[in-house]
Amino acid sequence: MANRLIVVTIAYDPEAEVWYVEDSGELPGVNAWGATPQELSAKLEDVILDLLEEEGPDEDDGDLDVPIEIIAHMRTRVRRGVAA
Repeated sequence: MANRLIVVTIAYDPEAEVWYVEDSGELPGVNAWGATPQELSAKLEDVILDLLEEEGPDEDDGDLDVPIEIIAHMRTRVRRGVAA
């Protein structure tokens, strides 16, 4: 577990006005949302910890210290009106 890196991609839903987990790579079941990326990040720690504990004990059965990389993206649009 010590060499494992969990990469989570988060995205913004403009209609719901929330950030959500779009993809959690090799750790299925990560489902969370937050009003800001920071709020979502704080929730991810607990969600991921719970999922890792469900997987069973680590080989060395010691402390758990797994890095999480969060990749965020959002889309926006620029429009220009057509002159009449």
